[in-house]
Amino acid sequence: MSFVSASTPDLFLLDLASKLEDSIAQDGLANDPLARLREEATEATLSCHWPTNKDESYRFTDVKFLKQANINPVNVPSESSFDPASLNLPDSNGSRLVFVDGVLCKNLSSLEDVPEGVVIGSISSLPKEAVEEHVLPRLSGVARRSEGDVYACLNGVGARDLVVVIVPTGVKVPKPLYVLYYSAQGGPVGGPDSAFALSNPRLLVSVGKDAELDLVEDFTGAPQTLYWTNSVCEIDIAESGRVGHSYVQEQSLNAVHIRQTYVSQVTASTYKLVEAGFGGRLSRHNLSIQQLGPDTITEMSTFLLAGRKQLHDLHSKLVLDHPRGISRQLHKCIVSDSSGHAVFDGNVRVNRFAQQTDAGQLSRSLLLAPRATVNVKPNLQIIANDVKCSHGAAISDLEEDQLFYFRARGIDVQTARSALVFSFGAEVLQKLVGEGLRKRVENLVKSSLAAEGYIKPDLPVTI
Repeated sequence: MSFVSASTPDLFLLDLASKLEDSIAQDGLANDPLARLREEATEATLSCHWPTNKDESYRFTDVKFLKQANINPVNVPSESSFDPASLNLPDSNGSRLVFVDGVLCKNLSSLEDVPEGVVIGSISSLPKEAVEEHVLPRLSGVARRSEGDVYACLNGVGARDLVVVIVPTGVKVPKPLYVLYYSAQGGPVGGPDSAFALSNPRLLVSVGKDAELDLVEDFTGAPQTLYWTNSVCEIDIAESGRVGHSYVQEQSLNAVHIRQTYVSQVTASTYKLVEAGFGGRLSRHNLSIQQLGPDTITEMSTFLLAGRKQLHDLHSKLVLDHPRGISRQLHKCIVSDSSGHAVFDGNVRVNRFAQQTDAGQLSRSLLLAPRATVNVKPNLQIIANDVKCSHGAAISDLEEDQLFYFRARGIDVQTARSALVFSFGAEVLQKLVGEGLRKRVENLVKSSLAAEGYIKPDLPVTI
């Protein structure tokens, strides 16, 4: 958390919030349906300060370079500002939503094979009854849900759009909903006029009783540019509902990617997250999940690849308050350069009434270069007394026993190391939804590791 006394405001943060407010006002959005959200977020921002290494949750994550940078809100996006061919739109005919610089681009979005009753679109285009029932209650209490997170508050101040997905009771969406976030605007790398272009995309997903949805989120952007994507996603899952969530981050290596995900689950609901992160100079994911009913299932699987001058940070928090909850968390990361850095802070809290909970947490990190850095902080808090819980963490290079196994079968060392390194994340990546997405991520992992000399480019292995 990042709180200071209201009598000592953070001038940099207030200046940034003021820029966002002015940008919203100039675009004529000050009185749109998001006005309540912006008002509460602005008030919450007054009690925040810019995180430093003295804040426990940012002890290993240095964000001071952003405070020293020039940051400007994005302008109203236009189709002339980017090439649609660079967006990596899926080949399938399924439904897709395309955000460009934080705003839904209707011309590139497509809603096909959407069952009757499913509501998808910008808040400004939704039926009034859907807004009142599903959206307006979520637009209040932003300060409470964000728990003082400065970036969640900034998103609320600067959100130009809110895209809503509502799956009603009993409806099962047959094909994955693909959501692409593309950052088109951004300053040049280097030079006195360099500035990060800040966008604040926001997504709200509500899945009803016995309903099902597979959601794919893909973050990308223009190469060799400076931009900051500061996104928020809120997911509500009703009784016996199910959400499968694939989240891929492959933004520019000069970009900043900060993400807040809030998930609430009630009785017998299921949430399964598969996350793969490769891009960004700084990438941080704050993941908060609450089990609000018994017999609830939560799975979190993450694979992160940190290369030269990259920092990947996952901070997760899962709270179990009811009986017979099940949770599984698997975190894997590879740091492939001496200047690379990965951080994992995973918190699982089993409260007093969460009896018969079955919770497991495992973090495994592979360091491929001297002075590569990983900071791991698994945290399992158990107050209940009738539980089955475990957690563990391991940080190392490849094990010699594994290499010996390959060599004993006539496989040379280079091929053996290539196969072991490439397959390290397969346990996570094979869970991504859709063969096309898995293949693209596979090629991205292979090309990144091959460029640094850790695997053979022609390695004949697949996920």
